[in-house]
Amino acid sequence: MQRVVSAIKKWWPDFNSTIGFLILSVILVTIKTYWAYQFEFSLGAKGLLQQFLLFVNPIPTAVILLGIALYFRGKLAYWLMIIINFIQSLWLFSNILYYREFSDFISLNIMKAGGSVQNNLGKAIGEIIHPIDFIVFLDIIILILLLVFKRIKVDQGVVQKRFAILTTALGVASMLAVFGMASSDRSGLLTRTFDNNYIVKYLGLNEYAAYNIVKTKEQANEVKKAKSSDLDQIKEFVNENKTLANSATFGKAKGKNVIIFHLESFQQFLLDYRWDGQEVTPNINAFYHDQNTTAFDNFYNQVGQGKTADAELMLETSLFGTSSGSVMSNYGGTNTFQTMPAQLSQEGYTSAAFHGDVPSFWNRDNTYKNWGYDYFFSKSYYKNADNPDYNVGYGMKDKIFLKGTANYLEKLPQPFYSKVITVTNHYPYDLDEQNVSINKTQTDDGTVDGYVQTARYLDQAFGEFEQNLKDNGLWDNSMIVLYGDHYGISENHKSAIAKLLGTDKVTATDLTNWQKVPFMVRVPGMEGGIKHTYGGEIDVMPTLLGLLGIDDDQQIKFGQDLLSSQNKQIVPFRNGNWVTSEYTRVGSSYYVTSTGTKINPKQDPRAKMAIDDANKYVEKALGYSDKVVQGNLLRFLDKKDIPKNQTKNISYKKSTSLKKLKQVDQSKTVIGAHGGQLTEYKTDAPELGGNKQEKNDGEDGTNSNEIASVNSILSGHGSEHDR
Repeated sequence: MQRVVSAIKKWWPDFNSTIGFLILSVILVTIKTYWAYQFEFSLGAKGLLQQFLLFVNPIPTAVILLGIALYFRGKLAYWLMIIINFIQSLWLFSNILYYREFSDFISLNIMKAGGSVQNNLGKAIGEIIHPIDFIVFLDIIILILLLVFKRIKVDQGVVQKRFAILTTALGVASMLAVFGMASSDRSGLLTRTFDNNYIVKYLGLNEYAAYNIVKTKEQANEVKKAKSSDLDQIKEFVNENKTLANSATFGKAKGKNVIIFHLESFQQFLLDYRWDGQEVTPNINAFYHDQNTTAFDNFYNQVGQGKTADAELMLETSLFGTSSGSVMSNYGGTNTFQTMPAQLSQEGYTSAAFHGDVPSFWNRDNTYKNWGYDYFFSKSYYKNADNPDYNVGYGMKDKIFLKGTANYLEKLPQPFYSKVITVTNHYPYDLDEQNVSINKTQTDDGTVDGYVQTARYLDQAFGEFEQNLKDNGLWDNSMIVLYGDHYGISENHKSAIAKLLGTDKVTATDLTNWQKVPFMVRVPGMEGGIKHTYGGEIDVMPTLLGLLGIDDDQQIKFGQDLLSSQNKQIVPFRNGNWVTSEYTRVGSSYYVTSTGTKINPKQDPRAKMAIDDANKYVEKALGYSDKVVQGNLLRFLDKKDIPKNQTKNISYKKSTSLKKLKQVDQSKTVIGAHGGQLTEYKTDAPELGGNKQEKNDGEDGTNSNEIASVNSILSGHGSEHDR
């Protein structure tokens, strides 16, 4: 026994030495990172090799980074290791919080775009943080205490330079060894993957950061290297996958107004969902089942890191978001696009977007201008918009926001194309007591249980907005579109999802289907119904253009008309997974879509053929879309194929926009048809007087009943503060 103890003492590092302190620090960094991998991230490590890689992949960068301290001596070396450890821990901590909400890791583009998404994030982060998360800083506190109380004594000796270099070389060599083992298990890891989980699982969180920085710089160089011939293969792919229009529905909405209602974080499962003996969303349910509504119950969100911004991008351009960051933030104001508002402007449409928050969020102010929106009504356009009682989470409460939006819609020249973005049903699903009308769910997950309350509030706001459309006549003269932008409850809340779905546990295909969001289109006079076609947000633009009777043959788009019988029914996800009417891919596994049964394609030639075809299609669609965006390839199209958006003539300055509204042909507006009077908007918003009769004021606070003309309604706006 004494020999064993002696042997341990001989090989056990002396933590009082600089080298010993380095070894201790590396051990602690490895342990806490592995803990985070296992309990904070869903990396799907399977088998001994993947688990081994998961444990060892923090070591190389820990050795390299902490080893920097070996080039210094005394206290400086020790405190450098603690500072480097703290920076690594802060990176780990930040990713834990980000992953909990977005099921992804922080990218360079996300950090660069921080200014466009930071509004109100403080409150959301407060909801995301769990006390256990701070365990990643525990080792730093311990190390500091050990030094302060001299349980570990600072070694004043100098580490030989060659030993410091050898340590750095050891870190690099171990990194290459990890990469070699990872590549043997996952070929093409850095060249073909669309999923950041793979990079972190095989190589590590720090290596992912380095990889992401390199990829981001490569993407920045794409524009410089791009040439017109790069479009040839992409055009060929797009033309091969074009679909013939459905002759029965093509042009059914021709010349009608378009009102797109953006349902924030709204998932398909909420439709007809009952909780506590009540329908959670009775108004949206009624719209879903309306005889003139065509709805799709196998429609999926396909967003990446851009979330809402990615949904808008697909809606307006039929291009996918990139694998890193938001296209709107990174390319929205500079790239050439073929967009819905620019396309419809050629058909005589006025276009307007509405959002109850600051215009810079997701770089909307620059992107919308580049996309060709004539108007962008952001928060400053709404009466008393900064009143704290009028706001929650990420902007104005939906009932108050929609009342002001309805007033502006009546002033737009028809036909118009409009997009109305709601925000109240956004994480962290907070709602003041006076607006709560349904109890929280009981999943024991604080992140999830308030979701039905904000969804109910959104539904009530939509019901009021819908009634106003019926009252002012727009209901019968507009194509009304409802779509959910992305999931509200991430797949990281598996236990809560199971309880909401009434099952014991959720399967891989359950989580894929959890990505379903609503897409429904109501066209007056057109027979509707619930379609089972498989599709996603990339398909919205071609579907709407078909209903509007607009030829889009010259467009580079990656979606297909969902009403066409030729639709491939392949739904790519940004991470490379996909779903079709037959099969579903999750990571490297495949399932029968209808049953969730896992299959081995090698044992079924027919399945293998279908799966291989889907894999090729998805890889090309995502890859080619990335090339279009990152290389700004649409600039090489013939000018006749790019709708003019007259960006230089567009201004979202409040005084300028309201002056432009004042000068429109009033005979084309709803308010003009009503003798200059706004339609009374009925709302039970307690902030506006509850169920009392709501005086329908103009957004500058003047009572429209006191005004004889539209011009006087709009007068006086220009002197207000512009945002």
